[in-house]
Amino acid sequence: MFDNTNLYTLRTEVAEGIMHYYVSFTDGQAIHRETEVSRPVYLEFCRFVKQERNLRRWDERHTEQSDLTDETLYNRALRPQKSVEETVYDSLRDERLRQVIADLPEIQRRRFVLYHEFGLTYEQIAEMEGCTRQAVTHSVERAETKIREVMKNF
Repeated sequence: MFDNTNLYTLRTEVAEGIMHYYVSFTDGQAIHRETEVSRPVYLEFCRFVKQERNLRRWDERHTEQSDLTDETLYNRALRPQKSVEETVYDSLRDERLRQVIADLPEIQRRRFVLYHEFGLTYEQIAEMEGCTRQAVTHSVERAETKIREVMKNF
């Protein structure tokens, strides 16, 4: 893609009735240079400036104006964007799920969250709460059953 800065500047000057053509630019050492060129060279620079401007405009019209990476393009291809309806539905479903979890009895909710959100094992939760593994397993499974029952009607 082209940048919007011109690397050189064109100008003309009339001295003693004679037209002089100049091209100025900054070289690799950041020194500003200006040189006189012939009329054909000057006209070629003018043509090049016009062509470059047209390419820049074409590029701006045909390039998406966001930072696209291979990863974002890949994700777009595999996971198309959701519609507004799907997004609203997902939001409502997530809110309902949070509410159902919040309505669980305290022990079931705590054990369910420790198991599913924090990734602890039944044994780790049992050790933290000073109970048996079977008690934690039963609490988590009972919470999952209640959540499924409520959410299947959603």
